Amino acid sequence: MSTLREVLAAHVRDGSVPGAVGLVARGDRVDVQAVGTADTGGGTPMAPDSIFRIASLTKPVTAAAAMMLIQDGRVGLEDPVAPWLPELRSPMVVRTPESPVDDVVPAARPITVSDLLTFRAGYGFPSDFSLPAVVPLFSELKQAPPQPRAVPAPDAWMAALSRLPLLYQPGEAWLYNTCSDILGVLIARASGLSLPEFLAERLFEPLGMTDTGFAVPAQKRDRFTSYYRAGEAGDLELVDAPDGQWGSMPDFPSAAGGLVSTVGDWCAFGRMMLAGGTAGGRALLTPESVRQMTTDHLTPAQRKASGLFTEGQGWGFGGSVDVERTDPWNVPGRYGWVGGTGTTAHIVPATGTVAVMLTQVEMTGPRPPLTMRDFWRHVAGARTT
Repeated sequence: MSTLREVLAAHVRDGSVPGAVGLVARGDRVDVQAVGTADTGGGTPMAPDSIFRIASLTKPVTAAAAMMLIQDGRVGLEDPVAPWLPELRSPMVVRTPESPVDDVVPAARPITVSDLLTFRAGYGFPSDFSLPAVVPLFSELKQAPPQPRAVPAPDAWMAALSRLPLLYQPGEAWLYNTCSDILGVLIARASGLSLPEFLAERLFEPLGMTDTGFAVPAQKRDRFTSYYRAGEAGDLELVDAPDGQWGSMPDFPSAAGGLVSTVGDWCAFGRMMLAGGTAGGRALLTPESVRQMTTDHLTPAQRKASGLFTEGQGWGFGGSVDVERTDPWNVPGRYGWVGGTGTTAHIVPATGTVAVMLTQVEMTGPRPPLTMRDFWRHVAGARTT
């Protein structure tokens, strides 16, 4: 079986990524490998503490923050969101997913906190991005890929969202991404703190996640990687440099994909989850909160419909949950997610494993690239192809 370093190095050699950092932790055994460089110029070597835009690996962190508010008694799992998000008090729903945005009916019931956590509020991406009610998520709400400087402040963003219809009735279908951003606004309004302040106080500081946040200060930019996407000619095109969009705090801190972090920081979060919500003798989450986060909440029909994103696996709060072994790396109960900037992280409760791999090349679609799949095979002990 290939070593972690060999798995990562193979993709640097073939030009898929300029560099990568991988971590696999089981108990006291931690394997961290950094290969390649932080940019295509071949200059700064990748290091274990290199900082990456982790994109949707933000989502499990956001879900954990929401569970803290529920534990505090500030919000309830089945509460309607309207007291904190009055913009969503009376949402409208397109008559069919294919209907124009002005062909609408009233929502059959209120949107709840649970709907946001399970991605079943009615907002978000289905398999078909061209549907009339989906297009404004890109054009008006700037939903993907991460672009911190382009998104308006939370109140303006929510006002824009309130003018868009739901694609499905609340609770009816799993739709990707948008619910996490809505949840971030709810967390801020319900807590009385900004989302960055709440996450720092309740998660990042207790867990020692010193390099995680929504911006990279000047003194850390020598560790911040460049961000690329594949060009038409097969080369890598620069999307964002270390002094670019993450150089200062954005107006809209995206709870769906705005964080930067390191493999060590996300590992600290994952280990807290494996320990039932406890870190350093301090209970951040209850075991019941962790159980709810890492339990599949979708119906079989919803899992099948979300297959473009989850490939038929389940969804907990903020992350995918494996419910069956359809690939060598799937283990029932495995919880985690991928980020569109080329990142992946998960925990495996059955084996006490935390696995994180961070790269700096944008995914070309919902299907994870071979880089991630080879990493997952390595973590599962399966042969890499």
